[in-house]
Amino acid sequence: MSSPAKKAQSPAPQSPTPGPASRSPAAARELTPAPATPAAVREPTPGPASPAAETTGPLPGSHWAEQGLPEEEENDGDSTIGSDIESSTASISSSILKYRTMNGRTYHSDSVTDGEYWGPNDAKQNEMLDIFHHVMTVCLDGRLYDAPLPKNPENAIDLGTGTGLWAIDFADKFPNCNVMGTDISPIQPSWVPPNVRFEIDDYNKEWTYNSNFFDFIHLRWLTGTVKDWSAFYKEAYRCCKPGGYIEHMDASSGTVCSDDGSVNTKVHALGQWGPMWEEACGKIGQQLLSNDMMENGMKEAGFVNIVVKDYKIPLSPWSKDKKLNEVGLYFYVAMNQDLAGSLQFMFGKVMGWTTEEINIYIKHLQKELKDTTLHPYFIYRMVYGQKPLDA
Repeated sequence: MSSPAKKAQSPAPQSPTPGPASRSPAAARELTPAPATPAAVREPTPGPASPAAETTGPLPGSHWAEQGLPEEEENDGDSTIGSDIESSTASISSSILKYRTMNGRTYHSDSVTDGEYWGPNDAKQNEMLDIFHHVMTVCLDGRLYDAPLPKNPENAIDLGTGTGLWAIDFADKFPNCNVMGTDISPIQPSWVPPNVRFEIDDYNKEWTYNSNFFDFIHLRWLTGTVKDWSAFYKEAYRCCKPGGYIEHMDASSGTVCSDDGSVNTKVHALGQWGPMWEEACGKIGQQLLSNDMMENGMKEAGFVNIVVKDYKIPLSPWSKDKKLNEVGLYFYVAMNQDLAGSLQFMFGKVMGWTTEEINIYIKHLQKELKDTTLHPYFIYRMVYGQKPLDA
């Protein structure tokens, strides 16, 4: 089978930040309404005391150290994640990862990228990526993509493939399609379908793929890893075949939302998540996706027939909606899989927090995630577009 022609061996992205499942397909540009707040036996978890002086930016690490560890509360069976759900998370992880644990502990080489990627690539973080893939699969009701692809695509690429599960599943679905997955770390399994291959590549560097080559360019959860999204989409347009598609699904800004105001952006650890990531990414020259950046970037690059869909992703199983509750349960598992690994680089090296400050912040996060009177969620936006046939 032919493979994407390249000037040189290609390097590429890894999945990014931040951040699973009943029945709630997203409507284009319509947010799923938040379910009614369940009757709470007690008040929602209060955020830590506000700093004495009003701050304009995110709270510093010293703020969380001053708060100390959150008090342990007795489980009242109604407003916190119960022991039955808590204890089931281990088996959930085990079942999802049963045949996915093929990657060793490796770290991306500085020879691959001259940029800074916030996530580790050891076994624990890789398991989180595997669980996150399951979150997205449940969110999309088992679909791998929404773009109206042809019945027999010839060449497809998954940029920032991470552990490669999406690329493998896509290759299984289209056995006659040449599928490439790229990442900055060699953390993909070696036992894969014959029509898929993985390469080490950094999409922040010059793209070496041939023009007008790919029928489908797929990217997911890359926010906080791209230096110039406008240049990124222009390169994708160049490499996309006329009539081919690009599809991008990502967290919109990393902001933790709550329709009922249960998450206080000024005092809750969850409320500080987005502001902290935005400031940290800015310090290393990476762009968090915000507002209409994806669709505007695609349009500027030349893509047409652009479709936008928003999906609500609860951070824990607080929703009364069956699908959203399931999505929330799996996302809760994913987020708790390796919070320390996800935060050490950005909050420690970049923002200057001490290990103690990071660990205390994580404890506050975990306490709030267990509290089902809090209704936090992310908005994951999917945008796909087509390269004109006459391009």
